[in-house]
Amino acid sequence: MNKPTILVLGATGKTGSAVVSELVNLGWPVRAVVRALDARSERLRKDGVEVVAADLFDPEQLFRAMQGTSRAYYCPPFNSYMIQSAAAFVISAQKAKLEAIVGLSQWLASPSHPSLLTRQHWLVDHLFSTIPGITHTIVNPGFFADNYLRLIDFAAHFGMFPNLTGNSRNAPPSNEDIARVAVAALIDPAKHANKTYRPTGPALLSVSDMTQILSRVLKRKVLPINMPMRMFLKAARAEGVSVYEMSGFRYYVEDHKSGAFEMGAPTSDVYDVTGRQPEDFETIARRYAALPKARISLKNKLRALANFMRIGFTPAYDLDRYEQEQRHPLPARPIFAVDSEVWRNEHGIKDGAGKLSFQAMNGIDGARL
Repeated sequence: MNKPTILVLGATGKTGSAVVSELVNLGWPVRAVVRALDARSERLRKDGVEVVAADLFDPEQLFRAMQGTSRAYYCPPFNSYMIQSAAAFVISAQKAKLEAIVGLSQWLASPSHPSLLTRQHWLVDHLFSTIPGITHTIVNPGFFADNYLRLIDFAAHFGMFPNLTGNSRNAPPSNEDIARVAVAALIDPAKHANKTYRPTGPALLSVSDMTQILSRVLKRKVLPINMPMRMFLKAARAEGVSVYEMSGFRYYVEDHKSGAFEMGAPTSDVYDVTGRQPEDFETIARRYAALPKARISLKNKLRALANFMRIGFTPAYDLDRYEQEQRHPLPARPIFAVDSEVWRNEHGIKDGAGKLSFQAMNGIDGARL
């Protein structure tokens, strides 16, 4: 039996590239959709992957990319107009007669969350579920392991690991496990139709727990360093992280501290769907520790030191001002996940009291926003 070609959007991104790799390893034909042809897309092409460049907001380009495929992994663009991309994707999917969509969503997805991205994830989930004749599977991980380990070079060279979330815990999944769950749904869509999966790691961990693991992985003492959000925003800006990404991230830190990622975690979804145990944090950390930036050398340490010094001269993002200037639509009463009745009902959360006020968060004036 010929295997149908599977379309992967965001194919050079963190989960998209892992989805492509897993499909190729399993012998499935893949068409990778990228925003631009570059070195990353060339590596995919050398691996035998068909690569096409398309604007994810253009229904005509999306339709051309879809022709000849029957299933798709939708990794939404990290953009304030994500809902436009989703609408273009739905129109194109119906026209191309796709049979199945696996969409990457978010554990926090809810209609009244302060984060625009999170509200749009909720809209996209519901939009995709209404497409007639196309099965839909949602993969909605929480806070990825990658969100912590992006700063592994500071741990490797200076023995410091930023802590923004206090003693709250999470069971962080790897990009690879998220991809494996998505791939399982792509290769057997009937089995996973209309289901939602939340990949997690195998254990709840605080940042303090993670630093103990990193000390073992890096063979040096690593200490959690409480970092004010303003300092983190300076560091993020120095590293080139977009203001839009940070505008949502600051809310996710508050969700984390409120226990939203502890609720219902860990799950057995990775094992139930793939037949493989989820990767633990140590396994994931060892992969990041092998990255060039984390390798111990004088050159790397000097580079890390220069990056660290640059933070002091970098202004922090003014997120309140950014959100006011963008004039993004806001719910009448923004509600964090733990306090949202809709979120609790849709995610099967029965226990745990809500304890986070949007208006009180760091002195933010909800009416002003």
